[in-house]
Amino acid sequence: MPVLSSTWTDERIELLKQHFEAGLSCREIAADIGVSRNAVIGKLSRLNLTRGRTGDERKVQDRGAARAKAVPRLQYEMLATIYGDTDAPVVTGPIDEANRCSLLELAENRCRWPISSPGAEDFCFCGNSAPDGQPYCAGHSRLAYRPPTRARAIRG
Repeated sequence: MPVLSSTWTDERIELLKQHFEAGLSCREIAADIGVSRNAVIGKLSRLNLTRGRTGDERKVQDRGAARAKAVPRLQYEMLATIYGDTDAPVVTGPIDEANRCSLLELAENRCRWPISSPGAEDFCFCGNSAPDGQPYCAGHSRLAYRPPTRARAIRG
């Protein structure tokens, strides 16, 4: 049975420390020593040899990154200037309940808005006329495609 030698001999560890202090990358150190890049990263971690940012610097940068992400209002304003005001007049009025239908009666141009809960005795679909191949009638489209709550609050 062959005798396995240790990957990290004293000579390799000294060479690792020298290369690390010289500023070589883990890939370059691994190629020179003859081990994998992950082995170099693991050994550096076990020796508590790190380079780069400290914990305090990471926290400061992370706070700045969080602030940079919070630009939805700016994006909304940019889109509003490009496409104009998107507040189209909303169709109001009651939703007609006379055209309710079952799943088998549901056609391509009829509203697919479910009424009640599936499995209930009174379960059906709206069945009103749906314009331009839309899945819902005008009244149910108004309910289904509402803008996000935050956008509604911003617009007043």
